[in-house]
Amino acid sequence: MTSQTSTMVSLRGVDVPMVRCGSGPPVLVLHGGDGPVDHLPFAKSISSSFELLHPTHPGFGGTPIPEHFDGLEDLTFLYLDLIDSLDLQDAILVGFSMGGWLAAEIAVMNTGRFSKLVLVDSVGIKPGGPLDRDISDVFALSAQDLQKATWHDQSLVPNFPEMSDEELQMIASNKIAHGLYTWEPYMHNPKLRYRLHRIDIPTLLVWGENDGIVTPDYGAALQDLISGARLSVIPDAGHHPHIEQPAEFTARFLEFASG
Repeated sequence: MTSQTSTMVSLRGVDVPMVRCGSGPPVLVLHGGDGPVDHLPFAKSISSSFELLHPTHPGFGGTPIPEHFDGLEDLTFLYLDLIDSLDLQDAILVGFSMGGWLAAEIAVMNTGRFSKLVLVDSVGIKPGGPLDRDISDVFALSAQDLQKATWHDQSLVPNFPEMSDEELQMIASNKIAHGLYTWEPYMHNPKLRYRLHRIDIPTLLVWGENDGIVTPDYGAALQDLISGARLSVIPDAGHHPHIEQPAEFTARFLEFASG
């Protein structure tokens, strides 16, 4: 993989750390509620053809949460400013889980700087009724049940007892930030489903077949709301298909991105 650089983008007093790697058309990657990762499993395979831009949401990775932030809408407008600051052109916007919701919120406001949209096991809408559990309650599930819902391959479950105090503290702070952005209303914007028709760029929805957080049926409901969207389900994968099946995920991304 080509070398990566870490930069800090300052946006009206909010500092956003960002990792850049690769070369080619830009791909803006928005991480999910688990927080940023040291490397994206598929980055090596695509960095020869694309430049990846991977910012860290405020509150994740040990970064502070601005005092005026109280929900995902604040992230949406922050990233609209970031996108303008970077002067992105014909970029591919990719979002994972909560980051998929964020990407969808950005796309319904303005797709002018993007050529394509990829949502991976995304949350953001509520297809069912008030009493339907469309999205598993990740804050209420036991650790064991959460692991089963998240991972198809249980050998990939993080080994928390072997983690350092610093690593555990980082996970705890990421959970606090995740809760701030997604708790009320839980993991969705009631108005988003009525705005998704505004997305006017090719859209790919990638889903783990065994996702117990948001099932492929949830992905199908999202597909119905985005004109022309494609739903691509990856077998033997849970909520993180890019980690459990990186080769298959990369192949489907490249087919879509290069088409």
